[in-house]
Amino acid sequence: MLAPRISSSANPRQRDAITSTDGPLLIIAGPGSGKTFTLVERVVYLITEKGVTPEQLMVVTFTDKAAQELTTRIANRLVEIGVRFNLNEMYLGTFHSICLRWLQDHREFTRLKRNFTMMDQFDQQYFLYQHLRDYDAIPGVELLLGDPQKTSAWRRTEDLLRWVNTVSEEALEPEALIAAPDPAISALGRCAALYRQQLDEANALDFSAIQHEALRLLRAYPAIRDALRQRIAYLMVDEYQDTNTIQEFILMELAQGEAPNLCVVGDDDQGLYRFRGATIRNILQFKEKFAPGVCKQVFLETNYRSHPAIIDFSNGWMAGQDWEHDGQTFRYPKTIVPRDDAFPEGPVVLKLAAKTADAWHTEVLDLLHGLRDAGTLTDWNQVAFLFRSVKHEQVRGLATFLEAQGIPVYSPRANQFFDREEIRLIIGALMFLFRQLPEVRKWKPDAHLDIWGYYDEQCFRPFAEQLRRPENADLLKWAQRKARDHMALTQNADYAFAGLFYELLRFPLFSRYLDETLLQNGLLDSRPMRNLGLFSQMLNKFEYLHHISVLTPDYLEKNLRDLFNQFLRFLHDGGINEYEDEAEYAPSGHVSFLTIHQAKGLEFPVVVVGSLGAVPRKQYSAVDVALEGYLARPPYEPLAQTKFYDFRRLYYTAFSRAQNLLLLTALEVSGQGRTPSKYFADYYTPLPSWRAGQVKLAAVPLAHIKDVKLKREYSFTSHLTVFENCAEQYRFFRELAFAPLRKNPILFGTLVHQTIEDIHKTVLRGEQQRVTADQIAAWFDTNYAYLTRRERVYLSPPIRQLALEHVLRYARRTAGSWSHIREAEVDVSLVKDEYILAGKVDLIQGEGDTVEVVDFKSERKLDVNDPKDRERLNQYRRQLEVYAHIIEQRTGLTVSRTHLYYTSEEGGNPYISFDKNSRSVERTIAVFDRVVQRIEAKDFAIPERPVKACSTCDLRHYCDAKTWEFRVPS
Repeated sequence: MLAPRISSSANPRQRDAITSTDGPLLIIAGPGSGKTFTLVERVVYLITEKGVTPEQLMVVTFTDKAAQELTTRIANRLVEIGVRFNLNEMYLGTFHSICLRWLQDHREFTRLKRNFTMMDQFDQQYFLYQHLRDYDAIPGVELLLGDPQKTSAWRRTEDLLRWVNTVSEEALEPEALIAAPDPAISALGRCAALYRQQLDEANALDFSAIQHEALRLLRAYPAIRDALRQRIAYLMVDEYQDTNTIQEFILMELAQGEAPNLCVVGDDDQGLYRFRGATIRNILQFKEKFAPGVCKQVFLETNYRSHPAIIDFSNGWMAGQDWEHDGQTFRYPKTIVPRDDAFPEGPVVLKLAAKTADAWHTEVLDLLHGLRDAGTLTDWNQVAFLFRSVKHEQVRGLATFLEAQGIPVYSPRANQFFDREEIRLIIGALMFLFRQLPEVRKWKPDAHLDIWGYYDEQCFRPFAEQLRRPENADLLKWAQRKARDHMALTQNADYAFAGLFYELLRFPLFSRYLDETLLQNGLLDSRPMRNLGLFSQMLNKFEYLHHISVLTPDYLEKNLRDLFNQFLRFLHDGGINEYEDEAEYAPSGHVSFLTIHQAKGLEFPVVVVGSLGAVPRKQYSAVDVALEGYLARPPYEPLAQTKFYDFRRLYYTAFSRAQNLLLLTALEVSGQGRTPSKYFADYYTPLPSWRAGQVKLAAVPLAHIKDVKLKREYSFTSHLTVFENCAEQYRFFRELAFAPLRKNPILFGTLVHQTIEDIHKTVLRGEQQRVTADQIAAWFDTNYAYLTRRERVYLSPPIRQLALEHVLRYARRTAGSWSHIREAEVDVSLVKDEYILAGKVDLIQGEGDTVEVVDFKSERKLDVNDPKDRERLNQYRRQLEVYAHIIEQRTGLTVSRTHLYYTSEEGGNPYISFDKNSRSVERTIAVFDRVVQRIEAKDFAIPERPVKACSTCDLRHYCDAKTWEFRVPS
């Protein structure tokens, strides 16, 4: 008899997948087959029927957004059936996030030092660019990166990035490659070895290196691997067709025995990420990793998304490819079928054709108006245009045309960031402030970069034109004065480029983009302010990477060249994605222009697929062929056929996004560059035009975009405290992600905290004997070295010695009671109805079912009887109440007391303690709930300016010039 808590809407195959929990399981889930629903119900089944605890589950997703959605849906389902379960005790996330968690938990067993730097893809590429000369010295490197005389430095850096990531993702050892007789492979090994050395020296980590370090940790330290194996009883991996070699290696390190409880889910027909190192072999060969008959397989073939005609068209597209080669088939045979339902009659797979660009634009516009006039389209977001690339000039031309006709286009990956008015104006303003730029940017008299045309014509000229307007007279006066100062800079300024950026925001030319009411109007109106926030991050990153704190006479010219000739140029050429709201993949009021890759996992009522001039493209080089001999596994798919397989998979994914209407569109071209290409002709040509008489748009009901309500994470210090101090600061620095000029790291306190954490971790490992004064000093010195390297802030020798005394004093006082320590530096979180409540607890101590929470403070001990200290004490008390609430909810343990421990206290009692007060805790959590509601409603009103917070705030210039409408929040 089936378990009663399984959703009654599950079909028989879904039920089979949900209840098959013992041993390996392969779930092939076709488009729209309820894959996420099945995963959610499977987790719920394990919890409710198998009695699985949170720490026994590991669920791996492909993206952070998918992890958020899964967390939200599981939490909602458990609330629905009345089950309490703390999801954040699970390992639920991407391979990268889970591996990073392991590395942080066991950092002392890795090459990583405290305070390591995490690099994103641009950081990694720019890091390689800055070290490119080192790689150019490697013999044979031109075989990998091309001739430096013919290939730009940035393009060569892109290739270098791909190659060093390949070595990590294929779990290759550089030494073995260095010894290869092939000069290109040997050069690759030397590049990888040098890169790892440079990462070590920089105490840095990139996304590929995360997994490499995690695999090394599991293999080099069996005790850590075995502890994880004992903890994790059930593993699930989503989108298994998009995993790479090292991810499968990591998974198999954790899978126990001949029949592990390992479930992988995916669709081999939607494998799209070969260019990122993914291999389809992982899903196609999964069953072969186990003895015959051990791995169960379930096919989810009922498509609940699409009209039967769309399903038939997609099936026919896949059937048009020969998937067999040398007796082996590179696809699971399957037939996707529609749900049992009534569907509108008449054609729903159509074409939209034109012979010229103007005619094509008009056809698209007429289609959109036709859908609207038919009464079935109620929001432009019901339509998505999918292309191989949204950067193509034809695609961008269509987007520009539609916007000119009043139809907003959402295309965050179209590389249009630098085309936006607000960005061109801010760049133009920075240029105006440095009149010496046209000369100093030249490294020789006849020097030229293409980007200079963009700067001069699209940035400087429009800004200069704006300065002529009367309403910008104050800006002109200020900018002229600053420009004169910079031309004759004789002493250090007290600002750098980011400081100038924040001053510019006070003038109406820029402040017009920042009105808080625009944030509530949706993405169209808030896009400029979010773009300015992103630009502030870019300036902040530039100043960090180039060690710039203020403008100086000696380095100003070099700083200008680095900013305009290198940093902004490479961002411009490489492309910057605009803001994307993960909870709203199709913003209301916009049609979407997406890449096919970007649309994976999404669904739209109307899908228009373009890029029909495309042909299968070779995706490998001679070096890739040579490298096959050094891979951990022999070649799988025939290289010559992969371009055809991937081509079919790509457009199958595109076609299967459609729910009610699917259109193929082409600006038809004959002869060279034929569109549609021969690969589409047989599918495209027979389709009726959307204008054909038999097509009745009004007869095809269109679904609405589903509401993806993701639970966001909120903490006391990063959210509640910031919001209560100043909601306007919260709007800029948290909601819009503006980068503050200086994070003002409290180096003293951080250093004390980190070294006390080293003590606690050692004690928790049962190595109390290692906690000596000499060892504490060694930990302290290491933490200081890497913390100052990252933050570029330093302590004087006496202050540094004082910080060490704080730690030593704590160790002496606590030496006899180490056994009371339960957990240290604990990331705690609780999934609530509307959000995730998070925090970081310094110390949990106690015995039995009762625990106490300790928060360390390195400042002067506050006086509980001094009215001036009461406000801060109250804030600390509320923070501890939040921690207590989370701990009690997630563990079931009772928190009897909470404490502040002042490491500065020499002779007296270092504690300030608070008894548990349940009513006070409830009041604090209620306040937290109200703040979260306001944040999610984009309500950032303040009753008055918080004078104490304004004096050092980066926004003070903007706020001084702002016309305030103070309002007491409801």
